[in-house]
Amino acid sequence: MAVNSPNSPRQKMINLMYLVFIAMLALNVSVEVLDGFGLVDDSLRNSSDTMQERNNLIMEELESYNLQNREKAGSWYDKGVLVRTMSDSLTQYIARLKLQMVLQADGKKADITHIKHKEDLEAASVVMLSPVGGEGKKLRESLILYRETVAGLVTDSARRKIIQKSLGTVSRAGNKSWEASFFENIPLVAAVTLLTKIENDVRSAEGEALSSILNSVDVDDFRMNRLSARLIPESDVVIQGGTYNARVILAAEDSTRHPLLTLNGVPQPAAVNGAFTLPANSIGTFPLEGYLEIAGRSGISKQYPFSGSYTVVEPMATIAPTLMNVLYAGIDNEITISVPGFAPQDINAIISNGQLSRRGNRWSVRPAAVGQDVTLSVSARTAGGAVRPLASQQFRVRALPDPTPFLEYRDTSGNVVSRKSGSIPKSALLSSEGLKAAIDDGILQVPFQVRSFRTVFFDSMGNAIPEVSNGSRFSDRQREQIRRLSRGSYFYISGVRAAGPDGTEREIAVMELRIN
Repeated sequence: MAVNSPNSPRQKMINLMYLVFIAMLALNVSVEVLDGFGLVDDSLRNSSDTMQERNNLIMEELESYNLQNREKAGSWYDKGVLVRTMSDSLTQYIARLKLQMVLQADGKKADITHIKHKEDLEAASVVMLSPVGGEGKKLRESLILYRETVAGLVTDSARRKIIQKSLGTVSRAGNKSWEASFFENIPLVAAVTLLTKIENDVRSAEGEALSSILNSVDVDDFRMNRLSARLIPESDVVIQGGTYNARVILAAEDSTRHPLLTLNGVPQPAAVNGAFTLPANSIGTFPLEGYLEIAGRSGISKQYPFSGSYTVVEPMATIAPTLMNVLYAGIDNEITISVPGFAPQDINAIISNGQLSRRGNRWSVRPAAVGQDVTLSVSARTAGGAVRPLASQQFRVRALPDPTPFLEYRDTSGNVVSRKSGSIPKSALLSSEGLKAAIDDGILQVPFQVRSFRTVFFDSMGNAIPEVSNGSRFSDRQREQIRRLSRGSYFYISGVRAAGPDGTEREIAVMELRIN
């Protein structure tokens, strides 16, 4: 018998056949494991389909509630639509990732339901972890956004924890990212199954969120197990001669039944929804006591007491100018008029010596003449439709004070600068739009229109050189004189004539300026 040498052709053939056998054995085990991933993937997809059908039923119920009572269920239905939209978008994105992986391994004719290269270890890494276009980080960020948004819509803390836990994105390996720990060097079929599992988690989270939202639709509904009466007046203060208007209701009011009202010992058979009216002919504070009576489900009537009070005061009104205790002729002076117990639309006012106009809840007074007082009279319409005079007040009328002239320009930072006197850059003078004037003393802010002004320059001999502008802008001759000024030179703007909104024209203060 020949001896089998390690280097003999026979021994080499045996070794080779052994290696082939081992490889075939390993291949058989690998195929079984890979087929097992396929079975798990099918099971997960079936589970996702079942959960989606359940979620569809919840959405149909939410939609039904929304159609029946939009005011009550509308906000919850909108939250459900948001959850459904985000869930569909995320699962569609995951489905596209699975298809990209299979295309990467099997080519253009790839079929995700019949994967050829299940054992491929590169497809998942290329699609999910590629430095350029890798989708792993995007998937993780999408899961985080979905998890935080959906969990934020859930009021049930237990369901919120379930959602946050099922969609966790913490890496399983401390030195790797979440996406690397899941998709680096794993068989294609395992990666697809993992993505299907994430889809399943998304549908599960969607179901938890939708169930919580559905339960929240009527969570604020009041169960009629504890009732209390409430007095709701239109106002606690009533003007003498007016009426006190209020209503008494149960805190859990049933719109299909109306309780009987007894007020200060007197039944009020005409009261509807607990509403009633009392005359207010005397000044003072008056008590209100009584009860609401309603029959329960057993047919036994129960009484629910209430108590309160209302105050009747004399007619009064508050009239105050917004600016000060005087009015200025020729401009609109804002006035505030308030009457406790009356709505703004029920208040009216008239004046002497001028015009009065209304601007929302404020009034504007424009006096006609200086030195003649303005009398402002206020009245109000009562609940019965009668007009009651309430108060009147006199105001002194003054002319507007003189405005102050100033130059306005932009500095090197683009900020608007106003200069009334002192140093000013030559470039700012030349770029300025011209001379302006206004009253700006912290109380009044009234612009004036500059009609003309005079500049006075001095030559090297000290001779004055006056130049005139017939408007608010520097004339060409004035600009030429400004260009000739050297640093430190002084010049003056005088004879400034400005017209105010009152139509009067006046000569105002002199400006002293220095070129810096």
